[in-house]
Amino acid sequence: MSTVSTAPAPPARTSRPRKRPEKPARDRNGEIQGFRGLAALSTVVFHVWQQYFTYDRDGSHPPVGNRYANALVSLEVIDFFFVLSAYLLTLSYAKAAIDGSSTRPARTFLFRRAVRIVPLYFLAVALIWATRNPTLPGEWTDLVRHLTFTQVFDKEQIFYTIGPTWSLSLEIMFYFALVVLGPLAARAARPLSRRSSRVAVCAVGCALLYIGPFIWIAVARYGFHVPHTEWPVYFGPQARFGGFAAGMGLAVAAVALGDRGKLGPRAALTLRLAAVAGLYTLSLTGENAEDPATTFYHPLAALLWTVLLFSTVHVERHGRWSAWLTTRWLTMVGLASYSLFVWHEPIMLALYRGGLLPPSGQEGFPLAVVVVLAVAVPVALLSYWAIEYPASLLARLKDSRGRPREFYPEATART
Repeated sequence: MSTVSTAPAPPARTSRPRKRPEKPARDRNGEIQGFRGLAALSTVVFHVWQQYFTYDRDGSHPPVGNRYANALVSLEVIDFFFVLSAYLLTLSYAKAAIDGSSTRPARTFLFRRAVRIVPLYFLAVALIWATRNPTLPGEWTDLVRHLTFTQVFDKEQIFYTIGPTWSLSLEIMFYFALVVLGPLAARAARPLSRRSSRVAVCAVGCALLYIGPFIWIAVARYGFHVPHTEWPVYFGPQARFGGFAAGMGLAVAAVALGDRGKLGPRAALTLRLAAVAGLYTLSLTGENAEDPATTFYHPLAALLWTVLLFSTVHVERHGRWSAWLTTRWLTMVGLASYSLFVWHEPIMLALYRGGLLPPSGQEGFPLAVVVVLAVAVPVALLSYWAIEYPASLLARLKDSRGRPREFYPEATART
């Protein structure tokens, strides 16, 4: 005997339009690579500009005669790299402090960063130093300082061997600071029940780290009248940590906001234009080393780079700005941006000393930029695939907990 159920039938499911999987992560990664590429190319132009900047008894002569064009090519972007690095690396710690997620052990973090930075850097420093010091002992103190990332504290040799790598000293110091400050922030925020309070703790910490360099620079410049050529005073971590602090603040803001408060097209465009205009104005008005715009250039520039980065990644939808940043050629340069950063100055100097670049002067600068880029970019791409990428595979030697990875678990189980 069959029975018929008297229970009401479940309501028919209505077919709702399935949301397309969003692409913010992919787009953001592409945009960041594009940003890196653009900043790396700008760095090359800036250092060629420095190479062609001439001085004589009549004063200084920049390689670009037009004041407004000169301000564009002389725009420094090192603070962008500090902001971007701090933003990306602080995200996991910000999530741990604000939302209680876990983070990798410090040894794992430092191992992964060492694999990313050290192999190419050590190889380049050893090679360039050896070519410039053919007889031993040579400038051995310079080699030691570069290999220990302490050249930023040396007034005489801060820009020796590979000049731009003074910034890697600060990068390494930031890594060690982050593995200390990140867990401390998480512990300080953990007892707080309200999420807004945890956000406030992180934000205040970032603000204090940002204000500190401002105070240091002001006291050094206006209190003790330290000249701007005292490189360790104005290039050391006590003066340049503001860029990292700004990036850390951006990471805190990104985690705190989540998917909320994303910028519409007009708001994003307004912020981008304001940030770019501010950066250009700093470069335009900072021609005199004694001006406040020059004195506080780097912390102010870091803040503007932060605004530009925020108005790029925290948006409702990706438009033309994103499409331009994610063009294939620019993201390819971004992929090899670290190699381009490391190799471009030695390449430029070798070309110049070999007579392969135009002579100094305003007429030779544009062609020099083209020649240096034409050589440095292919070398950087080759360096990435031959050195950086293989070295990055070493990160697989350790698992997420920092323990040696077991590649043959079946064999271990049998034994």
